[in-house]
Order: sequence, then C-alpha cells, then structure tokens
Amino acid sequence: MGLLERMRKDWFMVGIVVAIAGAKLQPAVGVNGGPLKPEITVTYIAVAVIFFNSGLSLKTEELTSALLHLKLHFLIQIFTLAFFPAAIWLLLQLLSITPINEWLLKGLQTVGCMPPPVSSAVILTKAVGGNEAAAIFNSAFGSFLGIIVTPLLLLLFLGSSSSVPFRSIFSQLFMTVVVPLIIGQIVRRYIKDWLERKKPPFGAVSSSVLLMIIYTTFCDTFSNPNIDLDTFSLVVIVFIIFSIQLSFMVLTFVFSTRSKSGFTAADTVAVIFCSTHKSLTLGIPMLKIVFAGHEHLSLISVPLLIYHPAQILLGSVLVPTIKSWMVSRQKGVKLTRPTV
Repeated sequence: MGLLERMRKDWFMVGIVVAIAGAKLQPAVGVNGGPLKPEITVTYIAVAVIFFNSGLSLKTEELTSALLHLKLHFLIQIFTLAFFPAAIWLLLQLLSITPINEWLLKGLQTVGCMPPPVSSAVILTKAVGGNEAAAIFNSAFGSFLGIIVTPLLLLLFLGSSSSVPFRSIFSQLFMTVVVPLIIGQIVRRYIKDWLERKKPPFGAVSSSVLLMIIYTTFCDTFSNPNIDLDTFSLVVIVFIIFSIQLSFMVLTFVFSTRSKSGFTAADTVAVIFCSTHKSLTLGIPMLKIVFAGHEHLSLISVPLLIYHPAQILLGSVLVPTIKSWMVSRQKGVKLTRPTV
C-alpha cells in the first residue's frame, strides 16, 4: 500500500496531526473570541451537527431488536461507567507518586469516566462479524447514559463540584446532544429509503466536525503560556493508554467467555469493544463544558485525544485474531450441538 493510499485510508488520524500542527502555528485563529468564534461554532453548532448526524445514521429497528438482551447491556454499561473509572482511580493512586504531569493524570481519569463511542466499537464489531445490533444499542444507550453519569463521575473523581454549574451542563448537553439526536431519528423516518440508497458518509461528516473541535482545543493549549508538557510524561501516558486498553480487552474476554456467562462468541466481540472504547465525540465537548475556563483544560484533554486513535489502531490490529477465534468457537458450538 502506497503512502498516499495509506494517508487516504487513515485520513482522520492524519487530520488530528494537521489540526494540532495548525493550532501550534496559528493559535490565535481558534481561541475564544478569535475569527472562528469557537464559543458559538464549536460549543453549540459543531456538537449539534455531530449528534444530528448520529441520529440520522442509527437504524432504529436494529436498536429496538437488541433491546431485550439485558444481561449483555448490564455487563457493558457497568464495566464502562463503574468498573473502568474506579480501576483508573486506583491506578492513579500509584502513578501520583511518579513525576508524570498531574494534569495528564487527571486527563486519564476523565477518559475512565467517558461513555462508549457511537461509532468505533460498532465498526470493529461489524468488521469481526460480532453482535452488531448489541454494539449499536450499547453505544447509543451508553451515550445517553453518559449525559447524566459522566458529569457526576467527573465531579466524584476530580472534585471540582464547587465550580461546575450542573443545570447549565445538563441543559447544554440536552440541547446539543439529545435534541439533535432525536431530530435526526425523526428525519430518518421520512428519508430512510433515500439514505439506504445513497449511503451518505456519516462517519466522515462527524469526524470532520470533530477535527474542528480538536483544532480549537489545541489553539487554547498553545495560546496559554502556562502550559508545560514534557516529553517523558507524554510518552509514558501513551504507553499507559495502550496497556489499559489491552488489559481491559483481555479482562472482558475472560469474563464473557466463562462457561456460565451464557454469551455467544458474537456477544463476546461486542462486549470486548463496547466495554473498552471511550467516546471522543461526546468527551471533548463535555470536558469543554465541565472545565470551561479551566487553564489546564487542554492538558486534561490530551489523554482522551490519544485514547481515541489508539483504540481504533489496537482494535484494527486485533480484528483478524478475534475473528479467527470467533469463527472457530462458532464451528465448535455447531459440532457439539446434538442433531435431531
């Protein structure tokens, strides 16, 4: 595969690098009050576009068909929104004695508090051939749940309750996340046939808007003279993020393949990806709301910005391995099933 073809395929990761480099060169363009007016274009319009787009692309019938698999949903949501942040908190008690930048460590905690993403877990579950409907339902349901649970977790673990306006957080998230998502679903009902026929690039639209959010976030970073990010801390955080992802994928695999779990191999695939992936789409806007005006917002955002491409990269590398395991497990079930 040539370099241009590779760049075209991984355009979003290339876009993140370009956005960060652009912010470094001209930070004044994307700061609050600058030419891009991110306090309006990003905080309200960009986030609403992303979730309207999600509402338009999510198939309602697939979500409803997966609704009754309660045991699977319970495992994924408890792991994502309870075990994950608690485990990260315990890890940070050990890491706090190291020389790693304290705001990057706080950023790791925010990663743990995030809900699952609407897209990447679904895409990888589909690539393996796992339970796609369950992945879609848990990603969407987790996003809704995250609107309420994630701010509470951030306040619980980071203790900034005195400076966080609850009412404005929920009203802003409701207007920029829930309402556009519902409108997207309503519009989908009327243009469903056209969407099925044309298959618009929903993922590319959301990713493009997300790049604008990343760009303005880093414009804030580089326009702040107090930011001091050392290479050691950054390298260690990248290593920790990959280690966390791999460890949690193994943990969910072991737990969901126990003989008494009752899950199929396809269910296990959905559990592995949905439980360990975290939403950048919901995460960055939420951090901008919860930590609005915080001088270290950009550093707090760095682990989440690393986690997102890392989960896609690691997941993509493991797709062939997980797929071969699932196929062999399914063949084994067919062979051991009694014939009538």
